[in-house]
Amino acid sequence: MSPEAEHDDPLEEGHDTPAEGHDTPADERQESIEDAGQSLAVTTDETLPQVDEVDPDSESDDDEEPLLSIEVKVSEPSACERHVVVSVSRDDIERYKDNAFEELMPTAQVPGFRPGHAPRKLVEKRFRGDVDDQVKGSLVMDAMTQVSDQQDFSAISEPEFDFDAVQLDDEGPLVFEFKVEVRPEFEMPDWQGLKLNRVSHEYSDKEVQDRTQVLLQRYGTLESHDGPVQQEDLITIDIVCSDGDEEISRLEGSRCPVRPKLVFRDGEIDGFDKLVIGASLNSTLKGSATVSESHQDEALQGKSLDVAITISQIERNSLPELTGKFLGEVGDFESIEEMHDAVREELQRQLEYHRDQQIRGQITDLLTESADWELPPALLQRQAQRELQRSILELQSSGFSNDEIRMYMNRIQHDLQGNTARALKEHFILERIAEDNDLDVSPEELDLHIELLARQQNVSSRRIRARLEKQGDMDALRNQVIERKAIGLINENADFTDVPLEETTEEESFAISHDIAGEPPVLEAPQADDVTETEVQESEAETSATEEVTEIEAEAEESGTDDESESGDDS
Repeated sequence: MSPEAEHDDPLEEGHDTPAEGHDTPADERQESIEDAGQSLAVTTDETLPQVDEVDPDSESDDDEEPLLSIEVKVSEPSACERHVVVSVSRDDIERYKDNAFEELMPTAQVPGFRPGHAPRKLVEKRFRGDVDDQVKGSLVMDAMTQVSDQQDFSAISEPEFDFDAVQLDDEGPLVFEFKVEVRPEFEMPDWQGLKLNRVSHEYSDKEVQDRTQVLLQRYGTLESHDGPVQQEDLITIDIVCSDGDEEISRLEGSRCPVRPKLVFRDGEIDGFDKLVIGASLNSTLKGSATVSESHQDEALQGKSLDVAITISQIERNSLPELTGKFLGEVGDFESIEEMHDAVREELQRQLEYHRDQQIRGQITDLLTESADWELPPALLQRQAQRELQRSILELQSSGFSNDEIRMYMNRIQHDLQGNTARALKEHFILERIAEDNDLDVSPEELDLHIELLARQQNVSSRRIRARLEKQGDMDALRNQVIERKAIGLINENADFTDVPLEETTEEESFAISHDIAGEPPVLEAPQADDVTETEVQESEAETSATEEVTEIEAEAEESGTDDESESGDDS
């Protein structure tokens, strides 16, 4: 691709000075380099750009520009990292310079000469610095594009690259370097004929009725109560966690049902129901909380903290009467039996999710057994937020409530890096299976999944699509669909044994978005001059995931007492 095709004419008529007529703004040069860098970042749903396209803006009918004569040295700091050093020959540098001046000559303005009539030597002397900057940008951009086409690694992130550090000297080659994260190379495990267990369960009428009672609590009427706390009450509490005499976290005015366990982002309180049942209003209870074994502060991992819980409000829920009017308002149901049928469908859909997750877990364990490659901490940190986003999308599309999603998010965050490492290894293997078997996602399939999300959340598909695009989650959705197809292919070739549904303790838990061990430390921000585009994107990814979790919590708050009064069993 010719440099002329990528850069506008450096001089425009009517400009009197090089500063006005020829300087390419630094942000535009950087944007061009970023565009080239994007060609290296081959995510799971993108293909490498073709470098042999004919430039539609070219004014010449000659053959396209020849490939650069480059030397590329690639080192492997780890299985998922590449350090690339690129050297562009002097002949290519002179060729690009000559092309740049040829483009400049017809419009170059030099005092004492009409535009385009100044001698080449004077033009070169006057605009040498500007042309050098233009040539450097063109060479780096074209070289990175060529590297992305010729190298056999698949990048999974934007390259870490400092354009200002590249020097274009009067002699010798142009040399620059960058780092990039890549998909690891590994021997594919045998995924056909896996022996897997599959959960099978038929919901009884009693299970459907019990679930209906739980769902009806969101439509109940809450009334304050002065008596002692009972099993089905909703209470508002203040929680103070201490490590010895030092208070390390405080949460005020948190509303929760009485359940055996409270699950936080970094730990849990077990035996919560036994602690509060029978207690009176404004009483303060002493208990303990356990920090996650995978907490990022090693000194706190698995540690028991002292907890003081003060009850500031006790409420009881009166369920609504199942009149014809009520049935019509909540679901356009014509009878109680029809409502029960809808509840049974919801239970079955969530069973399918749990079954799929269990099968997927078995597949991941079997396929990643030999995946002992090390994943860079920076990659895990960035992908951790995307793993949260992926999980949120899956849970939303399976019809789980906001409180249930919050529960899963808290569970995942107990060992976020461990869960992320496992999910990444699974993703790399499923991606290879998808590529080897030509599995892809059509725009129509994406539209169907967006429609499903819209129905589950009772909003328009346009709103769902806008949110996905704003938060950069369209790729996550696409990856989710491709991974499901790969899992489906594995299932088609698997040997299944049906097993009964096991009881879980999730229904006995309630999730609270709070860190009992205190807010996790924030990494010291780099100096402004050292902030790379990759770091900015990592920050945006973290913000996106955080905003999405926050949005879920906000939606739960908007539903007021309704969602919270039912969330224990929903969680």
